[in-house]
Parts: sequence; C-alpha cells; structure tokens
Amino acid sequence: MVVLSKALSIDGERHTGQDVRTQNVTAVVAIANVVKTSFGPVGLDKMLVDSIGDVTITNDGATILKLLEVEHPAAKVLVQLADLQDQEVGDGTTSVVLLAAEILKRANELVNRKIHPTSIINGLRIASKEAIKYITDNLAVKVDTLPKDTLINVAKTSMSSKIIGGESEFFSKLAVDAILRVKTTNSKGESKYPVKAINILKSHGKSARESVLVEGYALNCTIASQQMPKRITGAKIAFLDFNLNKQKMAMGVVLNPGDTAKLEGIRDREADIIKERIQMILKAGANVILTTKGIDALCLKYFVEAGAMAVRRCKKEDLKRIAKATGGSVLLTLANLEGDESFDASNLGTCEEVVEERIADDECILIKTDNKKSSSIILRGANSVMLDEMERSMHDALSIVKRTLESNTVVAGGGAVEASLSIYLENCATTLGSREQLAIAEYAEAMLVIPKTLAVNAAKDATDLVAKLRAHHNAAQTDATKKQYAYAGLDLVNGKVRNNLEAGVLEPAMSKVKMIKFATEAAITILRIDELVTLNPKEEPGHPEH
Repeated sequence: MVVLSKALSIDGERHTGQDVRTQNVTAVVAIANVVKTSFGPVGLDKMLVDSIGDVTITNDGATILKLLEVEHPAAKVLVQLADLQDQEVGDGTTSVVLLAAEILKRANELVNRKIHPTSIINGLRIASKEAIKYITDNLAVKVDTLPKDTLINVAKTSMSSKIIGGESEFFSKLAVDAILRVKTTNSKGESKYPVKAINILKSHGKSARESVLVEGYALNCTIASQQMPKRITGAKIAFLDFNLNKQKMAMGVVLNPGDTAKLEGIRDREADIIKERIQMILKAGANVILTTKGIDALCLKYFVEAGAMAVRRCKKEDLKRIAKATGGSVLLTLANLEGDESFDASNLGTCEEVVEERIADDECILIKTDNKKSSSIILRGANSVMLDEMERSMHDALSIVKRTLESNTVVAGGGAVEASLSIYLENCATTLGSREQLAIAEYAEAMLVIPKTLAVNAAKDATDLVAKLRAHHNAAQTDATKKQYAYAGLDLVNGKVRNNLEAGVLEPAMSKVKMIKFATEAAITILRIDELVTLNPKEEPGHPEH
C-alpha cells in the first residue's frame, strides 16, 4: 500500500514571478518619486517630522531616505544604495536613486515582453561597463588642463541645489581653503585629504555669510575652571577617556572599620588615589588635559595649582582626531600590563598652542598645530534647522572637492554625461546581434532621466531641452569638427543648452562612475528576485494576543 505524504506547506505567504517584480518596481519607483523633486540646482526641499516631533528640512537624498522608515525590502535596497553613495563619494545620492529606479522600471517592461531576466541582466552589465569606459576615455578632463578656479566651480556645482546655493561663491572658497589645509601624504607619496580632519561647529545668530574658517581644531568646550590659563604655548596634551573624580568604593562594598580614625584614613586614601594619578600625568609633562568624562572640584584644584589647562566632556571622536593630528594617544586607563598605574610621556600629543577664544557668542578651545593638519569651520545661521542643513551641504561640498583633488579628473555637469552616454549606448546596442541589445537600448533611454528631471524641476520644457541636448551630443560623436559639443549640458536658469565645461558646472568623474556602478548593481539585485516568501510571526507561548 502506498501512502501519499501530505504536501509540505510554509507558514506564510508566497508570491512568485511577475507579481513580485511588479511589486518591487512599484516600491522602488515610489521611493525615487519622494526625492525626485529635490534634484538639481532648483530642486525643492522636504520637511520630515519624526515620531517625537523633531523636524528636519533638507534636500540631501541620503538624509531624506535615512529618515523615511521604509518597510518594503526592495525599497530598503535603494535606501542602502543612497547611503553607500554618500559614504563613497559624499554627493550624488539623489541621482543614483533616480537612475536605479529608472533602469529597474525599464527592465521590468522588458520582462513583461517575455525577455528572460538573465539576458536583461547581462545587457545591463555590458551597458554599465561600456558607459564607465566611455566616461574615462572620452568625457573626463584632467584638472591640470583647466583654469585655477576649477575646485571652486566643483564646490559651487555641489552647493547649487542646497540651502547655501545663494552664497555658493563664499562657501565654496571656505570649503576649498579648509580641504587644502588638511592635505597629508601617505607612504606611497599620494596626497590624501581627510574630510574628518575638518571639524564643523554650529553657532546660532548672525547671517550665513559670517561663517568663518579657523586654523586649528576647534572644540565646542570651555576650560573647566576660570582660574586656569586661557592660552598655553608649546602644549603637551594628555587624552583621557576616564573620570577624574574622587575615587569611590564600588557599590555593595560594606566597610566595618571598627573605629572612626580608620574610616578617616580610608577617606583620605580615596582622595590620595586620584591625587597620585593627576600628579603622574602632570609629572610626565602634560600641561593640557582633555577628557571625555568629568573632573570634580577636588581634582580641578590640582590642575589650577600646576597652571595646567583642563577640559572636560569632550567628544570621543574629537579626541581621537586631535590625538592623530598631534601624535598622541587616547588612554582608557592608567593601568599597565603589570597592573600598576603609570603614565608614559610618549602618550602626550604636542602642538604649538592651545587657546580658549571667544568665537561668535560662545567660547571654544582651539588646538593649533604647526603641521596644519586640521581646520575648523564655524557656521552661523538663524536657527538649528538651517544650521543642520548648512552642515550637510558643507559636508557634501568638502567631499566633492576631496574626490576632485584625489582623482584629478572632472566631467561637465548639468546632464552632459548622461546625454552623451545615452547616444553612445544607443549606437552600441545596434552593433550587438543578441537579445542584450534591447537591455542596452533601454539602459541608454534610462540615462535621460537625469537631464529630464533637471529640466522639469527648473520649470522648463523638458522634451524640448533634452531633444536639443541629444542633438548636440549626437553631433559631437559623429562630426569630428564638433568635438566641443561633448561638454554640452543644460543651463537651467535660462533654459538653454551650453558648454558646461566653460561655464564651470563641473563634477568629479569618480562621482559619475560610482553612480553608474552602484545604480546598475542595485537594479540587478532587485531584478534577480523572482519569489517573495513572507513568514507569519510565531506565537509566543502563554501570550494568546500575539
């Protein structure tokens, strides 16, 4: 007798095939539509209010997507994509999301026309490789061959869509000066520009134009006691990540000394332990002490007597940065490997001056190093919402200038690269005699989402402008006498097509290359999905309401 086993079932829902793809594409396009209107030099801002009522006003793609609590798994891929672009390049987060969503939308239409996803994926990969190769070979321009204000123009292009776009001349100079100050050279002789070495402080009041660049690392702290010196030259800095408070017995320890004299002795010893630690630090030559924790009144007395400057409640990341710039190290404890307490002078950082200065309405500590490896920007503005957005804009501009300096190549902005690639890939597609041709043709079409969105957001006739732009790029690729048309991009103020290389609308080539790579990878990741299994939550025993 044959017993038929009961069919295996899943405790959940299972969607397969085209339903899943359509669902994923709908979710991704919905996410892209959120950031679409914030794209470009005349993009609009978004106001996001979270569950506790905190307000954020921004048009930075990565920030908007981070603050949206996205539930759909495919849409989450896009949020991570924007975050990746932000970490790798620092700008171009909105364009990478728009491009990924458009590629996916068009790929889904091909699947509906009964073309296998694998053929489409192969086509997308070929298109992405060809596009990157074309950018590096034909569209990228070396910075050395351009005028001196190239860096300022790159920063201006990045800021054009931000809140400080109206003052982009002033802020781009600030960004370029700040990044050039932190130049370091690694062991291979390559120049590096760490954006994290630039500390951005925000101070309420005055207008945005009264923001300043300060030489040295500015700390948003004050000295712990007014009797301490406010300026120390030839500073030797100790970096501590522990409390400088009177030693206390651990919780739960019960003392039974028998007589009061012994109790007094214990109390005195508690005070002596911290005194010995402080003497140890001062004996090693430290005259500036920075700690992430607190310093109590008893300990302050010793520092005041020694004529040292002590600063409490510093941020740990600030401490690490200063330690790196001054050659010191952050200590978590004074205990050494043997279990004894000691403080080695090699842990001290040295700099030419530490001074407390009044900048704007607040005092802050400035650490000035002779090797000029750090700088700080103090932003001024009307309110915290504006200052937060200014900080995000400055971070994007600094990252873009850093990428330009490190890669030494730029491309024309304003949709020039995308329009050029669209024409090039269209021609490329016709040379292939396989199914991939269709995917490459759709990829070429998807590229136009960038100039189209730019034109729409600028309240211009997108169809007309994009047609003119394509005509310019077609001429550049077919007529040897019109090579300069390869840099044709949109002038969104006047609604014309112009040479954006001459107009100074520039972006680092690396930003475009990464954008194409990441957008294609994200689209392929989502396109590969053909089944969605949603498991039902398990009931916890004893909790029927679950």
